[in-house]
Amino acid sequence: MSDSLMHPDVDDELTGHNYDGIQEYDNPLPGWWKMLFVGSIVYSAIYMYYYHNGQVNRTIHADYNRAVAENMRLQFEEIGELQPDQATILKYMQDEKWVTFGESVFSTHCTSCHGALGQGKVGPNLTDDLWKHVKSVEDIAKVVTDGAANNAMPAWQTRLHPNEIVLVSSYVASLRGTNPGSGKPPIDGEKPIPPWGEE
Repeated sequence: MSDSLMHPDVDDELTGHNYDGIQEYDNPLPGWWKMLFVGSIVYSAIYMYYYHNGQVNRTIHADYNRAVAENMRLQFEEIGELQPDQATILKYMQDEKWVTFGESVFSTHCTSCHGALGQGKVGPNLTDDLWKHVKSVEDIAKVVTDGAANNAMPAWQTRLHPNEIVLVSSYVASLRGTNPGSGKPPIDGEKPIPPWGEE
């Protein structure tokens, strides 16, 4: 409240401007208001420094990656560490829950080359009986792990959890014979292979 209202004998300074007979007082902002403004600038500088240099791995991406890793750890507690052998791949090929998990890995990393249904785009068709680098079902895991064709198929060993490799291999094995109708024609070097488990 203005001192002139509480003390009518005090004269407030005017700005000296006159707009249609209206004059403005030349009162400074309250001190607490100025300090709040200065404090917000100081706080923002400290906050920016802390956000970029303070606690290590406190970004949204790091938090997300930690949450995904923890979720994966909890899921994999149920099945332990899987081996990329024929028996394991064929077993999980029949388990709908884990085939769905393998499908999610495939959808995230493989569809750009192999198509959403495994029908093939840049990469080969995974739904027919003609395979180039695979002679048995465990070869799928080897190709996913180590890559193939001079890195045309990249190696995923360092980018996927070993269980993810086994489960995506089970999903890829389950695609065989689905024939989505828009499959990529055979490429050079592809040959028919026996049914899974009969190699």
